[in-house]
Amino acid sequence: MFRDSLNPSTFAVADYVVFALVLLVSAAVGVYYAWADRGKHSTDDFLMGGRRLTPLPVSMSLTASFMSAITMLSNPAEVYFYGANIIYYAVALLLTMVITSEIFLPVFYRLGITSTYEYLELRFNRGTRLLGILLFFCQTILYTGFVIYTPALALTQVTGINLWGAVISTGVVCTFYCTMGGLKAVVWTDVIQLGVMFAGFLAVIIMSVILKGGIFPIVLDSQEGGRLNFWDFDTNPLRRHTFWTIAVGGTFVWTAIYGVNQSQVQRYISCKTMTQARLALYISLIGVEGIMLLSVFAGMCLYSFYKDCDPWTIGMVSAPDQLMPHLVMDILADYPGLPGLFVAAAYSGSLSTVSSSINALTAVTLEDLIKPYINTSERHLSWMTKGLSFAIGLIAIGMAGLVSLMGGIMQAVNSIFGIIGGPLLGLFTLGFLCPFANSKGALSGLVSGLAVSLWLGIGAYIYPPPPELTRPLPLSTEGCNFTTTDSLNSTSTILPTFTTPFTTATDGIHVPAGNLHSLSYLYSCPVGTIIVVTVGLLISLCTGGMKQKVESRLTLLKEDTSLYHIAMLLKERAMKQKGKLDMAKDREKKFGNSNPAFCDIELDLRKRSKPT
Repeated sequence: MFRDSLNPSTFAVADYVVFALVLLVSAAVGVYYAWADRGKHSTDDFLMGGRRLTPLPVSMSLTASFMSAITMLSNPAEVYFYGANIIYYAVALLLTMVITSEIFLPVFYRLGITSTYEYLELRFNRGTRLLGILLFFCQTILYTGFVIYTPALALTQVTGINLWGAVISTGVVCTFYCTMGGLKAVVWTDVIQLGVMFAGFLAVIIMSVILKGGIFPIVLDSQEGGRLNFWDFDTNPLRRHTFWTIAVGGTFVWTAIYGVNQSQVQRYISCKTMTQARLALYISLIGVEGIMLLSVFAGMCLYSFYKDCDPWTIGMVSAPDQLMPHLVMDILADYPGLPGLFVAAAYSGSLSTVSSSINALTAVTLEDLIKPYINTSERHLSWMTKGLSFAIGLIAIGMAGLVSLMGGIMQAVNSIFGIIGGPLLGLFTLGFLCPFANSKGALSGLVSGLAVSLWLGIGAYIYPPPPELTRPLPLSTEGCNFTTTDSLNSTSTILPTFTTPFTTATDGIHVPAGNLHSLSYLYSCPVGTIIVVTVGLLISLCTGGMKQKVESRLTLLKEDTSLYHIAMLLKERAMKQKGKLDMAKDREKKFGNSNPAFCDIELDLRKRSKPT
């Protein structure tokens, strides 16, 4: 099914109304919390919600924060071009939640800090903290600009909505409710936006199932097209996506996000208790897994519709991210409001990610760069926090404009998120799990890990891996029949029929498959983490790390883990059971075995006897 590329469908009035409504509701949440908390002038209330948030909204915010518009647009395109084996991210996400809950959450929550980088100075020194902050700022500001601009570009080229109108409205609305309502506004708008994201995906999937006559035809088309490539357990680390690269590499990538990234940590440590924080993490796992499943099935729907006439090959779309919006306009354009719902869902992903970034950057700026040097009242700090939030929002919009000028290096900017995340994960792991790691080892490890990650990332961009490692699946144009009129039935133009694998446009030179730069991009994060920990331990041992004494509250304790409490509970039950057995044995020693035929009441036979 195709609409004419020369006469594309555009947004109807109802679509604009739905899109505008989502933006207005988000802004209204900010106004509400600004009014509700008007008497509170505490930075802790603004940045941490007073540390009184409950698990359910926090869990939904955790889900929405990094399920951005890129997820909604790129995951289905990934399935379309490379297959559905990205479903193994479900395994990585499960492992991530367990690792975060058992290792990182307990220490952060016990310290009661606002910025995760406060920990680095407590554990190591000021220099380590500042370097970590610098990396976090580079990572987050670049990624935020990318998240605002790239989905806007993909959506506007297909739907016809104004590019800079969409970019500026996204940035302005985020900045407004972050500045007005703080973390509470961010969390509750995330709840609303997550609902819109689910509704957008479901609208596309339900209509696809109806038009295709059920779920099974879509699954069958995907199977025949080789998209159900689940059974790929190749251990070759150079392969782009296999079970092992996704499960292992993906676990490191997501742990760098959920375990130590300020945007996520700031949310779960704002819960009332550590138990509620853990509960929020595990509830968010359900939401993340749900979004992942929907995005994979949406990719299967995408392939089922375009298996015989690939829009990418014939030039109807100019980027893979435009495929989902193209499908939306293809199957939902006759239902005013539904295309607007999907676009609102995609922009909700952008809003949730950008608002999380603004709030996190504000917290780090205040706690790490202002409070240590300025002594002022809490009221002044509260107003300063709102000003910072506003300024950072404007910077994010400006960064989106800068990203629009970057052209071909946008992909490299996106990869920075993984390149920097690995070394930072290694740095925090070193502090949490290695009591003898010192500041010299930490700094040396961080610099080494970052250097290796950058070398791998930049090398992979200059020398992209060959097709035998990425393994793009074939795409066909043999069924392409369309005209320059509005009718889809007549055929005045028939395009050439051919089948081709998907390839990205690049001027890079392909290198031999065994080259280290061909390492799967998912392994750049674990490599960075392992380098930091290894170098950090070696340098620490060589510089007297075994002699230093570290406060126990700064490292993971066995009492922090759920496994310890489960073991103690089982031990307690075993002791109680043993105690009952011991009491029974003591009774046997004192009184002998009980015999139901024996009566210990002495009978007075004289009273019962009759005189003769």
